[in-house]
Amino acid sequence: MAGYQVASLARLIEQFERMPGVGHKSAQRMAFHVLHLSDAEAKRFAEAILDARQNIRRCSRCCNLSEAELCPICGNPGRDESVICVVEDPRDVIAFERTHEYEGLYHVLHGVISPMNGVGPEDITIQELLSRMADGKVQEVIMATNPTVEGEATAMYISRLLKPMGVKVSRLAYGVPVGADLEYADEVTLTRALEGRRTL
Repeated sequence: MAGYQVASLARLIEQFERMPGVGHKSAQRMAFHVLHLSDAEAKRFAEAILDARQNIRRCSRCCNLSEAELCPICGNPGRDESVICVVEDPRDVIAFERTHEYEGLYHVLHGVISPMNGVGPEDITIQELLSRMADGKVQEVIMATNPTVEGEATAMYISRLLKPMGVKVSRLAYGVPVGADLEYADEVTLTRALEGRRTL
């Protein structure tokens, strides 16, 4: 903030600006919104942030976000354990669950292989995925990484590791536009992509 500044407000705006996709004007709007909250509302807002930071961890099986050892999906005995859908981000799990069409399990990579950004195979949860193949229950792995260069490269890399294990590896059909993020895809598009998946 050039010229007139209130230091506490400037610091608050700066924190909001650090969020992905939030520019200076949006950060200002959020900061002023927070200033207009009652003390009780502001306290609830702050407590929600701290609570999320303290209680949310990775599911020990699929690496999705969870408050318990296993996330609600892995802990559901009604899910099909023979199929794993591999996604980049926990938000992608939410997108697939909105379709109400997929009954299998997930695996969250928490990123993609991107040498340009210094992200190698060891920086995402590929090893954890491979460990899940040990009990022989998994028959198909659906690669549902985003249709970007990095997403495609990650899908191909993982498929090469899985094929010698005798697991069918498929890729989402391109009802999902190239370059799009799965979290923004609508339910119909994701359902068609699931139904039209192909073997890698």
